[in-house]
Amino acid sequence: MFEARLKHAQELVKMGANIDVENNTATIHGRHNCFVGTTVMASDLRGCASLVLAGLAARGKTTVEHIEYVDRGYENFEQKLSWLGAEIHRIDDEKEKHNRN
Repeated sequence: MFEARLKHAQELVKMGANIDVENNTATIHGRHNCFVGTTVMASDLRGCASLVLAGLAARGKTTVEHIEYVDRGYENFEQKLSWLGAEIHRIDDEKEKHNRN
């Protein structure tokens, strides 16, 4: 198994998920409406997709950093989610850095 396969679980916890990770096993304790928008960082393809989907389910705004991971395996990812009614926008990093300064 990829060494950091469950690294995204820590990011989901930042959003309010109740997840215990031990060795290569994650135990998820479900709750209704648990996700809250925040800034999270992707570390692999599937983890990135899970963070985007959790962000869509979250209350408030979610920013997923290193979104380029999703481009490796999902063609037109945000466009397809938009077709399903998602409000999702890709932000150009350089433009965003300029706007912050």
